[in-house]
Amino acid sequence: MNTFITQEQALIRILKKKLKPELYEYAVRELNIFYDKCYNEFDERATYTDRDGQPKLVKYNKFGEEVSEIWVNEGYKQTVSDTYNAGIVGYVHKEIPELGEKGNYLYSYAQGYLLSQVEPGFYCPVTLSMAVAYVIDHYADVELKEKFLPHVLSTGEVELYEGATFLTERQGGSDVGANEVKAVCQNDGTYRIYGEKYFASNAGQCGVAAVLARIEGSEPGTKGLSLFLVPWRKEDQSINHIQIRRLKDKLGVRAVPSAEIVFEGAKGYLVGDAKRGFYYMMEALNLSRVCNAVASLGIMKRALKESIEYANWRSAFGSPIIQYPMIQETLATLQARFEVQLSALFESIELFDFVMGNPEQATREQIAMNRLNIALLKARTADEAIDFSHQAIETHGGNGYIEDFVTPRLLRDAQVLTVWEGTANILGLEVLRLMKKYEVHQLFLKQVGEKLESLTLDGKRLEKVKERYENLKLMFYSLAGGVESVQTYHAKRIANEMTNLLLATHAIERVENDRDYVIAQIYIDHLYRENGFDDEMLPCKYFKEIIGVSPAVLQK
Repeated sequence: MNTFITQEQALIRILKKKLKPELYEYAVRELNIFYDKCYNEFDERATYTDRDGQPKLVKYNKFGEEVSEIWVNEGYKQTVSDTYNAGIVGYVHKEIPELGEKGNYLYSYAQGYLLSQVEPGFYCPVTLSMAVAYVIDHYADVELKEKFLPHVLSTGEVELYEGATFLTERQGGSDVGANEVKAVCQNDGTYRIYGEKYFASNAGQCGVAAVLARIEGSEPGTKGLSLFLVPWRKEDQSINHIQIRRLKDKLGVRAVPSAEIVFEGAKGYLVGDAKRGFYYMMEALNLSRVCNAVASLGIMKRALKESIEYANWRSAFGSPIIQYPMIQETLATLQARFEVQLSALFESIELFDFVMGNPEQATREQIAMNRLNIALLKARTADEAIDFSHQAIETHGGNGYIEDFVTPRLLRDAQVLTVWEGTANILGLEVLRLMKKYEVHQLFLKQVGEKLESLTLDGKRLEKVKERYENLKLMFYSLAGGVESVQTYHAKRIANEMTNLLLATHAIERVENDRDYVIAQIYIDHLYRENGFDDEMLPCKYFKEIIGVSPAVLQK
């Protein structure tokens, strides 16, 4: 049976370890319900949205008046309602009524991981809503909190305001300091926003957006940017002087309406210190990057699940293809890669939860390592989501390329995750900045080195990890004396080596039983084995233990 309990043992193990007993019991029960909704309701709606029910721009009403409305289908609306009412955003910031205490990011990201298995496109608006909720809760004044926060956190008791974060401009892109959208102060203390945002996701569906704009007279660059809350509609429900120029025709994640929009004097409310707008948005970006990694893990899990089920069903040359060694190697290695990265990500979320919730108490070391973990895992999991989707297509053969199967959508949806919230190049530069500002590489070497001294695994694999650890030390040493062009050239290589070591060490650290031991061996082989003869054939030898079933006896 495909149930939450049978399919998500890796996640359940993490939750049991990390959550308080009361929240754990609640989470498992609610995630079980949410999992059923995802696969029995959301998945079918997602297929319709992707193929036939994509968002549409309604530029004019029947009287010829410009309205710039976005149409979404009824099934999508129901998924929106079901998901937000489950507390995916709300219970990070407010009490779960049944428990009398707040949830946390760990529980929210578990929900997001399940949602992303069936509709990663919609997890984008959820991510944006989480970012807006964070900005309001941590940086807005009391009046703005009272005005907007209950709506952004709604679980059905008041009207829901989905969120959006509008950063990107045509001339800026990743160079946010080049942004030109301006804010003009009014006599009542509010602002009017003017200018264009070039990639505005959740346009027309959001109730309120966090928008970076430059107050007239402010200095150039990122230091001159302020953050504003801009409601999409005025109190009379007319559009707040916002024009949608067009919707983007995207390769994937078609559920989310992404648009080019123009502010034509939209009313906005300043958040916090006018000189710290870019900082506020970067804090929200860290949250979004974790969401991106969560979405990647969701796609990885769905691709793996589809591959196992198809390989068990499909027969060739007289046997189910799941019985053939090459298929077993592929599936077992994918399972190892998935489990290690899921575990590593959720392990890092514990630190993320603390730093985001307690910015005043977090140490410099905790802040640095949190940002490093996010950058490394976001970049790696995004690449992995694409590769897992590709592997699923190959396992399906010709059927994998046919839109009747979910595999083409998985690949199309996965492609954007390497771009959203920063490409691998941008994340490599982030690692370089952390090295210069916090000497994060020294913190990283200290943490990994201490772990390697205490961990045990079979000699040749542990020695390989230690060898790469020593090599990384030499890379850091060489990089330290280089000019900026040399440092930026190698930034992505350094980040990749750090990620390999982070995950290899975690694969060993998480070992609690014989199966975990084999998972660690297979994963380290995946990272570091040179091509050649594999006389151990661990993926085949331990296939049943790794996948959890004997070949050809999966329950459909």
